[in-house]
Amino acid sequence: MLLSNVNPNEASVTAVTRLAAGRKDGCYAFELIKRMNKEFNIVPRLRTYDPALFCFCENLEAEKAYEVEEHMGLMGLSLEEPEIAALLKVSSETGRGERVYGYLQKLRNSGGCASEETGRVIEDWFCGEKGSEVKGVSCGVGMLKEAILKNGGGWHGIGWIGEGKWLVKRGIVDEIGKCCCGEQLCCVDTDDMETERFALSIAGLAMEREVKANFREFQDWLEKHGDYEAILDGANIGLYQQNFAEGGFSIPQLDAVVKELYDRSNNKWPLVILHNKRLRSLLENPFHRKLVEEWMDKGVLYMTPHGSNDDWYWLYAAVKLKCLLVTNDEMRDHIFELLGSNFLQKWKERHQVRYTFVKGNLKLEMPPPYSFVIQESEKGSWHVPIVAKSNNESTQTWLCVTRPSVFKSHDQELATMGTSEKGHVLCCNSEILKSQ
Repeated sequence: MLLSNVNPNEASVTAVTRLAAGRKDGCYAFELIKRMNKEFNIVPRLRTYDPALFCFCENLEAEKAYEVEEHMGLMGLSLEEPEIAALLKVSSETGRGERVYGYLQKLRNSGGCASEETGRVIEDWFCGEKGSEVKGVSCGVGMLKEAILKNGGGWHGIGWIGEGKWLVKRGIVDEIGKCCCGEQLCCVDTDDMETERFALSIAGLAMEREVKANFREFQDWLEKHGDYEAILDGANIGLYQQNFAEGGFSIPQLDAVVKELYDRSNNKWPLVILHNKRLRSLLENPFHRKLVEEWMDKGVLYMTPHGSNDDWYWLYAAVKLKCLLVTNDEMRDHIFELLGSNFLQKWKERHQVRYTFVKGNLKLEMPPPYSFVIQESEKGSWHVPIVAKSNNESTQTWLCVTRPSVFKSHDQELATMGTSEKGHVLCCNSEILKSQ
């Protein structure tokens, strides 16, 4: 192709890298990738790197594999499970404990269950001698709890905890998230930095498409009245199963959700976001006026202004306040596409509350009590969900990895720590429970 003055494309380069890897020449494959970017201005894809990366991993050339990973990052590519598993395996087999820990965190961050093959790689590390040799970092229980809280629960990222042999077994987790080892799994939330960036992104897009002064006024109002644990998409709830052609809006449905959340949260009112046009029509109805005025007096209602899209308002409020959002909206239309799907889907799993009304009776579908993702506990244990053979959650297999000696020392530290630190830990616990 080059002799004929035909520049290769990504597909042809990928084909040649596969041939090179087939003859165990990962170096040639990697050099070709670097050339294609510099000389031909072709942006490599994940599949372009795979032959070189997998070749180095299979040959236990760990440093060269890490170099490929670094180059992938420079090209803006994110590792997926096959690549992470390969790097995890080569790190494990060459005894690079810190790297293993890092790739376990990357695998956790990629979300979801691990494949059976990846599960075996993880088992081999923890069952092996090199895995038992890694020693834990020196940190207190309070520090671990703080890190877990900051990261949204389910992991701390500080490093290996404890020392000695690991106990590795497969088991199931019950319906409330209790593992066979006795630990309670978390419903893993987004971390503080991610959530703040997401809130800023929503606000930025909203002010490009809304009247800036109106949305800024809402932000200022929320700063002063931000003590809500649930946000309600008023239009979505009021219009549920109503006759749109007749302009039907059910205030009793909305009232039922408000009261249910009030009772569930120890008498704290939720916030209902509703467009001013809808609110005016409710105030004109003598049967609804008294209830609506009561809500306004108690700070239950926020009226979005004329010409606004109230979707921006209820989504921003729920993200900014890190609280629940009651809506059946799947958040798939154009405004949500602007925000990107990955983070939004993760956030929805943790915060969205769906609802139904069966014969007038309300049923709320709360977020799950725990997440089907890799989790790292404050005691240093790891819980890895393995891809299920069926959709039955009750038979979902989890890889449970613990250091029994750490559980004992952890409990002793809690029992002997000073009063002030105990209070600090209890405070952390209450915040975690509140966020869940």
